[in-house]
Amino acid sequence: MDTTLRDGEQTSGVSFSASEKLTIAQLLLQEVKVNRLEVASARVSDGEFQAVKKITDWAAQHGLLDKIEVLTFVDGEASIQWMQKAGAKVMNLLTKGSLNHLTHQLKKTPEQHFADIRQVIERAKEEGISVNVYLEDWSNGMRSSPDYVFEALDFLTAQPIQRIMLPDTLGVLTPAESYKFVKSTVDRYPNQHFDFHAHNDYDLGVSNALEGVKAGAHGLHLTVNGMGERAGNAPLASTIAVLNDFLPEVKTSVREESLYSVSKIVETFSGIRIPSNKPLVGENVFTQTAGIHADGDKKNNLYFSKLMPERFGRQRLYALGKTSGKANIENNLRDLGITLSDDELKKVTQRIIELGDRKEVVTPEDLPYIISDVLDSEAIEEKVTVLNYVLTHSKNLKPSATLQVRIGEKVFEESAQGDGQYDAFMNALKKIYAQLHTELPMLTDYTVRIPPGGKTDALCETIITWSIGDRDVKTRGLDSDQTVSAIQATQKMLNLL
Repeated sequence: MDTTLRDGEQTSGVSFSASEKLTIAQLLLQEVKVNRLEVASARVSDGEFQAVKKITDWAAQHGLLDKIEVLTFVDGEASIQWMQKAGAKVMNLLTKGSLNHLTHQLKKTPEQHFADIRQVIERAKEEGISVNVYLEDWSNGMRSSPDYVFEALDFLTAQPIQRIMLPDTLGVLTPAESYKFVKSTVDRYPNQHFDFHAHNDYDLGVSNALEGVKAGAHGLHLTVNGMGERAGNAPLASTIAVLNDFLPEVKTSVREESLYSVSKIVETFSGIRIPSNKPLVGENVFTQTAGIHADGDKKNNLYFSKLMPERFGRQRLYALGKTSGKANIENNLRDLGITLSDDELKKVTQRIIELGDRKEVVTPEDLPYIISDVLDSEAIEEKVTVLNYVLTHSKNLKPSATLQVRIGEKVFEESAQGDGQYDAFMNALKKIYAQLHTELPMLTDYTVRIPPGGKTDALCETIITWSIGDRDVKTRGLDSDQTVSAIQATQKMLNLL
């Protein structure tokens, strides 16, 4: 059962709109193929009611109404009436699974609580509503008041209900306890269907879910991206992958290849960003960064595991940065259909490492620009070097530049103002070349390109066309700063000059 729309929405700061809830419900049931959805808590708000109504109307039209579940309370007929108006037919009744909760929150005896539960179940059955029962705080109940837990289970297993849900409400169980408590419960009531509901407060949600299934739990409650109160619930994607790889005898209906797409949709609707290293759905988890890993992948897939990206509708990437080796870059070049000689590849690799050392994020889309820059620079003998420069820009003051240039063996320094930082740079440069009685060529075109993706730290390619003599010459510069890339292109022009 996926409870993203109920328990997952209890993530701090998250509130799905009715249309967003419907979209997620449709994806989970039709694309991801989960068995059941818990979509809301009864009596929370008018917005919650409208969302449930949208989902139940759609589910009824598609024969899926029995898969839509609502958390309800032991409140006489109030939750039942809410469900009837919302069109829901399956209730998940919240009852007390520990003596501590019963005594201090409800201030009732077990007998009084059971009588109230029986009344709600009977009324729900009269209205044609199926009932599942939560034992809230069951995990702490098994630790501190097991006699009460089994007394409650003796009562519930005699009622006309479908499933009993065993939640680790506060996420306190260890994997060993999860196995022990679920097994003792399942063994004692072999004819009853039990669900296990893991929380992730100690980062043990997936491990506990695995042990719960090993112990005989018949169902699991999971959420997309592990959303939920506090540290969240056991995440859908990771738990499904763990079951498929480590308990192959246990079959689920979930389609692994749809897990990433629903993860991204929920990320967008919830506004909760997925950490880049989150297993299976994080941006970096199928990216090889170290060059030695990329090299190993070329040599009999040495760094592959069962977690192949294609299973989850993804592809393996090879990061470009200071730890990149030739193998990383070759893999990216292959995807782009580009072939370089060994010498060219060595120079491109060195340029990428230099960019990575400066904390630049280098993407595959940057590669053609880097190659162009490297091969363009290779053809130019450097006799002129822009050693240092200071560029200033401030409101209501003219931009200025101070630069230091080495021409041959001599170093020149000049300052100037201009209409922009690059114009100020060029004015200072003209002062230097005036000392050499040399006029700089006319700039006839100035083009800036960045790779697709819209990232503010993207590499920026500046292509400047100069009129030198009777011909036009183009030079390129590459940097994440547009003005710096223009200065690099200008230095190439100075060397051609």
